[in-house]
Amino acid sequence: MSVKQEPMLGFDEHDERVRPAVEVVEFEESAKRMVSRRGFLSGGAAVGATAFVMGSTTFAAGKALAGEEAKLSRLAFEMVKANTKDTVTVPAGYKWEVLASWGEPLFSNAPAFDPTTGGTGASQEQAFGDHNDGMAVFSHNGRQILAVNNEYTNLNTLHANRADGKPANADDIRKSKAAHGVSIVEIARQNGQWGIVKDSEFNRRITADTEMDITGPARGHDLLKTKADPKGEVAKGTWNNCGNGQTPWGTYLTCEENFNGYFSSSNKNMPLTPQMKRYGISHDDWGYNWAMADERFDISKNPQEPNRFGYIVEIDPTNPDARPKKRTALGRFKHENAEVEVAANGHVVVYLGDDERGEFLYRFVSKNKYVVGGDNTDLLEEGTLYVAKFNDNNTGRWIALTPEATGMSAAEIAIYTREAASKVGATTMDRPEWVASNPHKAEVYCALTNNKNRGVKPNAGGDETPATGPNPRVKNNFGQIVRWRPEGQDHTAPNFNWDLFVLAGNPAVYDDAYAGSSNINKDNMFNSPDGLQFDSKGLLWIQTDGNYSNQEGFAGQGNNQMLVGDPETGEIKRFLVGPKECEITGSAWSADRTTMFISIQHPGEDGNSTWPNGGMPRSSVIAISREDGAVIG
Repeated sequence: MSVKQEPMLGFDEHDERVRPAVEVVEFEESAKRMVSRRGFLSGGAAVGATAFVMGSTTFAAGKALAGEEAKLSRLAFEMVKANTKDTVTVPAGYKWEVLASWGEPLFSNAPAFDPTTGGTGASQEQAFGDHNDGMAVFSHNGRQILAVNNEYTNLNTLHANRADGKPANADDIRKSKAAHGVSIVEIARQNGQWGIVKDSEFNRRITADTEMDITGPARGHDLLKTKADPKGEVAKGTWNNCGNGQTPWGTYLTCEENFNGYFSSSNKNMPLTPQMKRYGISHDDWGYNWAMADERFDISKNPQEPNRFGYIVEIDPTNPDARPKKRTALGRFKHENAEVEVAANGHVVVYLGDDERGEFLYRFVSKNKYVVGGDNTDLLEEGTLYVAKFNDNNTGRWIALTPEATGMSAAEIAIYTREAASKVGATTMDRPEWVASNPHKAEVYCALTNNKNRGVKPNAGGDETPATGPNPRVKNNFGQIVRWRPEGQDHTAPNFNWDLFVLAGNPAVYDDAYAGSSNINKDNMFNSPDGLQFDSKGLLWIQTDGNYSNQEGFAGQGNNQMLVGDPETGEIKRFLVGPKECEITGSAWSADRTTMFISIQHPGEDGNSTWPNGGMPRSSVIAISREDGAVIG
């Protein structure tokens, strides 16, 4: 059945409601003038005092789409038109199918999904989690194992057993915690259909109650000690897992993002520390009410429990007995994904975005080097965390977050990373989401999804957010993708050069900067780039999680979608449109690369979808392939 619910506040909107930032408007008018003419955004031009020179290939797209040059396109499919259908739309010659949906049993003895109630705590613990997001496929002894994040839940569908969609007892909380985390399943094509291999020894759920080791500089620190864990060495659970990463030594990185929304206080007069406020911890949660059945979520009783979340968690998907590890050396913030590169000198580099308005972009460089065939299990245990500083002249540098630079201990930097980044004057960004590294050259991309506060308010730490550099538009509702090239093609180098691959926008409504860059037109326009992933050919897959109202500035943009961009020409074409009120997120390929898997998250989040089965809307992983069986990506 379709469940009507009240529209859910966005994560940032909720955080701002409980801790509104001070209004700052002194530079708003000048920022508006900076973006008053779309021509200012043409290749090589300056935006006011901010010169952000686009790469010469970036804006060749507008020309390359016409005449003889069109034959050079590497995007060999018929572009899908924007639409508002309640289904998945792919190009002619392609097909899609559902691989797994929320609530699908992983074992033969588990009960079938109950769409009238959303199931129970016990059934959810044996079933595929909700709101699937980032994912990766691992090949192991000829078998394929899918690890996929389960970010959060739609309360009204999860708690369909309650008329008001709100949890009412301990089992409701058990079900909610079990719907979060990570689903690890063996998958296979059986009788021509992709699906979960039930009863596989690899099938397991990692939830908000799974024990995991705390590693790195924060391990055992006083700020991580609780009544349940007086040593500060073992955390219980992971949730709000957004993007992901995959290491060359065969492990999965799951990223804790909006962890703050699950904590509340039974004492509404409890004073909140500045650090709590910076991370969005407040007296009220987002409606999950986990503190009702588990007092570790009551900050008045366990004020340090939130400090144990907001990390990268490393998981071995091929060893069901391996305990997950929280890698505190990679910092604590609202992690989007973790893009892993092995630099030419052997050090492991992990690029990381903090997905909140006005927060920062980070890089981790391992202390030790990767050894092919060696023991690399603890490479993420030690290293140096850096934060990005973007200059207006298209250069930038990585600032090391060290005790000397910040005045904080190594453990404090790992726990209060945002505070450390503010201290060194890092560049505030328009919600840095997924980071993707080009497999064919030293070149990295980051989706800056949107920021309505750009040029209007500081971030939660009081850092100003002027409309300059890679964030050139005040009240940026459309987003952009920034890319940078490390100096000397060395991912560990301190300096880099940057430009913008694309500014999303709506040229059907605007004729200024909000129309987007020259490689955006009325046919391929979109807003809020989010997920990014390169394929083996060096094409960039772009997924959106934005405004699907199709009204005012977003008119004609349809449902959320997935596009493909060519970094060499700047050409962008829409490949897929999702069902109503969903987000398109996460991607992975089968071992033979004939199938691409993506996540359709929260269809009908406002109650207006029945995808995929014509009843209760259910987040699902779908499998896309070519009808001729050829390689895709």
